[in-house]
Amino acid sequence: MQELEPFYITKSNGTQEPFSFKKLENSLKRSGATQEEIKIIITMIKNTVYNGISSKEIYKKAFQQLRKMNRVYASKYSLKRAIADLGPTGYPFEKLIGALLKHKGYDVQVGVVLSGDCVNHEVDVLAKKHADAFPVECKFHSKFNTSNNVKIPLYIHARFLDLQKKWNVGSNKKTTLRQAWIVSNTKFTLEAIKYASCVGIRLLGWNYPENNGINQHIDKFGLYPITVLTSLTKREKDLLVKQGVILVKELVAEHLVLHKMGFTPQKSKQVLAEAKKLCSL
Repeated sequence: MQELEPFYITKSNGTQEPFSFKKLENSLKRSGATQEEIKIIITMIKNTVYNGISSKEIYKKAFQQLRKMNRVYASKYSLKRAIADLGPTGYPFEKLIGALLKHKGYDVQVGVVLSGDCVNHEVDVLAKKHADAFPVECKFHSKFNTSNNVKIPLYIHARFLDLQKKWNVGSNKKTTLRQAWIVSNTKFTLEAIKYASCVGIRLLGWNYPENNGINQHIDKFGLYPITVLTSLTKREKDLLVKQGVILVKELVAEHLVLHKMGFTPQKSKQVLAEAKKLCSL
């Protein structure tokens, strides 16, 4: 699709930047939208926007139009906001990351306290594979435009060294604490990436590494949070999260929870139909 002349949008921090229709097109493509659907949405955006419009309003317009055409693709398109909606605490995000690592073949513990050489440390996720162990720090942000700065890998590196010194002592250890990981639902600053690379910390964030970020991992394994489902209200999503149902796959497997929460048979059928379609992609 030919790139259209950009206009200026206002970001959530108040700054303005040119809006790229190409980025919008690529986001819609990743959701599964067809070329015809993309053309309709971009034409609608072009005809209704104005200089200075907020990026949030553009997303809302595109999402609502896509939802009219295909609820499942709209669910995938809303992934960034849906992950942010898992808050306010970071525990649901930690469960999502634990599930992701299980799908990648790791043995996983969520929320463990480990002894360091100097002090104890709370580790969000402990992942093990073969003879290696990896402490994973999950940096969840309810504001998805928040970046992870260099202070985060600085702190995680210091903590890892304390843990590693204690963990790896003795000849009878079955695993080696090999590397610290930081996983986030948002981006990392260039300084954070530079420092993490220098000291050997593995980063996984939104679109980082390029074309292999957390969003690509979620798409690959179909580990969508229940907050992507367009057939649920915000209140219903919050209630499900409080019940410990974090993933769409969990909802499909434990669908009786909808009945226990008072969902009507018709509403349950609607929610499960969307959930099953999303899981089958």
